[in-house]
Amino acid sequence: MKGIAKVLTLIFLTAGVLALAACIPESKEGKVYSRDQAQTSLSVYYGTIQRIDEVTLEGTQTGAGTVGGAAMGGVLGAAVGEGAGRGIATVGGAIVGALAGSAAEKGVTSKTGLEIEVKLDNGETLLVVQEKGDDAFKVGDRVRVVKGRDGTTRVRP
Repeated sequence: MKGIAKVLTLIFLTAGVLALAACIPESKEGKVYSRDQAQTSLSVYYGTIQRIDEVTLEGTQTGAGTVGGAAMGGVLGAAVGEGAGRGIATVGGAIVGALAGSAAEKGVTSKTGLEIEVKLDNGETLLVVQEKGDDAFKVGDRVRVVKGRDGTTRVRP
């Protein structure tokens, strides 16, 4: 019986680690392009930055953090409980782990972003929100605004 418990513990811990690894989000930085955007034509517009505000890009909740947290919490609960209390400890650990895993995933995947207002040379004003990256922007900078067919828009120096 103890051998089966050890195997189940190992399986749950492995599943939890894999689920948490799936939480790594895609970048929304101006310099990062998706594989689908490679070798496609993009429209380019030129303009001047009118305003910049730092914003928070909300973290993702794919469910992987919830599943991983529940698995780890259940395993820890089973390890703590004994006898009839083991089932209660396992369920309680899974519930607490799921809540903690979900919150952790959202917190870990939150990013700092920039809300950039650009007055284009054609007179149009755009507001673009993108992940804060290595590019340092300031009001008055001349920039390129790159638009993809899919609606993706980014500001580049």
